[in-house]
Amino acid sequence: MTAVSQAMGVSHEIGLSVRGATKVYPGTLALSEVDFDVHLGAINVLVGENGAGKSTLMKVIAGVEQLTSGEIFVDGKAVTFADTRAAAQHGIGIIFQELNLFPNMTVAENIFIAREKTRGRIDIDTDRQRKAAAELMQRLEHDISPDALVGELRIGEQQIVEIAKALAQDARILIMDEPTSALSAAEVEILFRVIADLKKRGVGIVYISHRLEELIRIGDYITVLRDGRITGSRGMGGVDVGWIVRNMIGAASKDFAKTEIHDLGPEVFRAEEICLPGKSGGLTVDHVSLTLRAGEIVGIYGLMGAGRSEFFECIMAQHPHSTGTFYVDGAVLNEPDVATRIARGLALIPEDRKAEGLVQIMAIRENMSLSSLKSFTSGFHLNLKRERNAVLSFVRDLAIKIASPENPVSSLSGGNQQKVVIAKALMTHPKVLLMDEPSRGIDVGAKAEVFRTMRRLAAEGLGILFVTSDLEEVMSLSDRIIVMSNGRITGEFSQAEAREEQIVAASAEGHAPMGREGIDKGESRT
Repeated sequence: MTAVSQAMGVSHEIGLSVRGATKVYPGTLALSEVDFDVHLGAINVLVGENGAGKSTLMKVIAGVEQLTSGEIFVDGKAVTFADTRAAAQHGIGIIFQELNLFPNMTVAENIFIAREKTRGRIDIDTDRQRKAAAELMQRLEHDISPDALVGELRIGEQQIVEIAKALAQDARILIMDEPTSALSAAEVEILFRVIADLKKRGVGIVYISHRLEELIRIGDYITVLRDGRITGSRGMGGVDVGWIVRNMIGAASKDFAKTEIHDLGPEVFRAEEICLPGKSGGLTVDHVSLTLRAGEIVGIYGLMGAGRSEFFECIMAQHPHSTGTFYVDGAVLNEPDVATRIARGLALIPEDRKAEGLVQIMAIRENMSLSSLKSFTSGFHLNLKRERNAVLSFVRDLAIKIASPENPVSSLSGGNQQKVVIAKALMTHPKVLLMDEPSRGIDVGAKAEVFRTMRRLAAEGLGILFVTSDLEEVMSLSDRIIVMSNGRITGEFSQAEAREEQIVAASAEGHAPMGREGIDKGESRT
């Protein structure tokens, strides 16, 4: 569709331009002489590895950061955005990769924070806000209550609230930084319908994603960043995955590791009849039983709300009222808390790295070693040299881009933060590694590193159980695939017998029918 429109000579007005953008942080050149245009009524794709400068450029456009040198033009006139309010006054809105929501406030309150609907500027008109929030949820085809506390929503639902918050601003230019990273296939289709509607209204969309086929499918223009510099910029007509990857990392590598053939060991983990009662009745996890062998990678696939993350939380003793039995190396797992389950050989990489995986104010080194401090202590003393050497070893293995391990972890890009969480788990030397959406917010190069690490660890005998909503990911990495829907296991397939249509059908079991068109779209997404 995009290629056709370009072939027909369709042009889009440039609403915003950045010229000679340079941004310097202490010890880091984040942007170097970058030129970037935002076309109105079009999707302007921005892509690059983690740390390439994408989020920095978007923060500059949104008024979060200011340029060290360079200029920004809106409708041909030079402007300066001192803060986000100034950018918003020029019609610029942003959906951040890291969610910026208040967990103790309702959905409606979050959507209209700092832009409250008032009665004569005297008090907040909560009824109008609730009604407007409900209409936005209806537009996004979700039934999330405007009165629900955001902190009680799953990460994917919070992402929907963040999108609604941006839509409520009626922005002329809307920046979407990884908007689909926590969404299921069906939710991605809904978002794409909303984006198509925004295009028709003349909104210029800047779209950042690491899902390359997704970019090709919806983009009109593409700009590639590498190490803070533009390496490619053109219309999307004729662009393929190979072109994007070559400009991103200088080679047409594939983002999935090749399978290393190795023999599987004995059973290392077992779950029997695990149940978790839901908040509104029923079971969030419904009699789930599965096994995992040493050296095996088992992928769990399902839509949001399938109970996958809750099952992992049960394994890590986060739901004391859950029932059923776990075994590690054939022995019952009855340790009562997270720390003692880590000691038994379990490690979890959570879905929400910001809230559950990292302490943002602590150094990179301290975050990575936080769960394995016993390995570096002698009596009451911490061997800082041994700790630092271990941290630097994992930094090299996972290709984490850092200036210094003593910098706060909050200074890293989202993808590099994710790799710190992975390193933190691996430093506990687990027997069973639980990975909840391990590639969320990770670029093609970083993803390849993570997946190679998973294969290497499996070859060394580690059992890996991972959750993903990415079909190609689960099919490429898994020795065995388990599908969950409505808290139950609805399908199990070996790598040899797995087919996309079977997996999608099993994941939709117990849900309202999507229709053939919806299923086909879900299958094509990566």
